[in-house]
Amino acid sequence: MILRNSILWLFVLMACATSGYAQGTTASQQSEALRAQLRDVQAKEAELQTRLQQIDEDLKPENIDHSISLIGTTHPETLRDERRRQLENERRSVQSQLDQLAESRTRLERTIAAIDAESYRQGAQVDNTYQQGSTTHTSNSTRGNTTSVKRRQHVRRRRSRRHSY
Repeated sequence: MILRNSILWLFVLMACATSGYAQGTTASQQSEALRAQLRDVQAKEAELQTRLQQIDEDLKPENIDHSISLIGTTHPETLRDERRRQLENERRSVQSQLDQLAESRTRLERTIAAIDAESYRQGAQVDNTYQQGSTTHTSNSTRGNTTSVKRRQHVRRRRSRRHSY
């Protein structure tokens, strides 16, 4: 229970830190930070999956008998039941943590997808702005060339008129 609460608080703190961190960074930096968190969550999930498999193995009757065989008692069934309850409680706790991590992973994946999509849209807007600016620049430079050509022709005509008299 304590472990579950501490993991829950850890996620709350990560979410708060991410939201504060996200305000001062670019979309790509946010995406990278979230991907790092996602890798951490996936690693923790793998670790807990391994632990869950070990608990399932320990819950087998022959393994419970083996674990209490070194303890001398006149009531081995009581020890078996106690060990089984202990393992089942631990299994529920690990499964709960896995469920929380799965939710967190899903949220992180959705957030990363949203940030990547927003980054893509911003990139497309920048490209469109650049293309519009370059078109404007091209048309202005074309006008400038036309104007300078006409000016040169006008100057030549004036010179030729002066010399013709």
